[in-house]
Amino acid sequence: MSTHARRERLLLADLLETAGSDAPTLCEGWTTHDLAAHLVVRERRADAAAGLLLKPLAGRLDRVQAEFAAKPYGELIQLFREGPPRMSPFAVKQVDEAANTVEFYVHAEDVRRAQPDWQPREIDPVFADALWSRIERIAKAVGRKSPVGLVLRRPDGRTVVAHRGTPVVTATAEPGELAVFLFGRQDAARVELEGDKEAVAKLLAAKLGI
Repeated sequence: MSTHARRERLLLADLLETAGSDAPTLCEGWTTHDLAAHLVVRERRADAAAGLLLKPLAGRLDRVQAEFAAKPYGELIQLFREGPPRMSPFAVKQVDEAANTVEFYVHAEDVRRAQPDWQPREIDPVFADALWSRIERIAKAVGRKSPVGLVLRRPDGRTVVAHRGTPVVTATAEPGELAVFLFGRQDAARVELEGDKEAVAKLLAAKLGI
């Protein structure tokens, strides 16, 4: 049975293929080729991918990332589309769904929203709820860098606290937009922000995300 993560993987692979290897992304300094290399390294080279979270290993990650970025773009897309190797934790369906649903959705938006003529993607209610469920679980971890209190709210009133503190800014939007916002793409997310103007400015300038 297909999962949300599997569907988002294929959609992202198609977007990368269509965009070409030198297209811009919302990831600062990265082209689509760089993003494709990151996606492959993340699930095929756990020894290097640890550098995403552990600063002492960041140098190794940079070296391995550069090695993969030197590979042909089409090869990287095919490796990503095929999915992780059997021994990877991401090969476990439950792990893949938990770790990659939001990850792949946000990276797909990195490609889409870097284009001048991008339009919001229509998200069905089931997938919106799946994104919200993941946001509820990871909001505090991802929002810990917020310089102000941060509350995420859906239009129907459901909320989750991403960061405790004062003053408080409330970001209201559909789950897809909240995911883009929470993962550090504040300028590209279509959200309504309520709160003190100075607090809102600090939040927009902050480096949210992992």
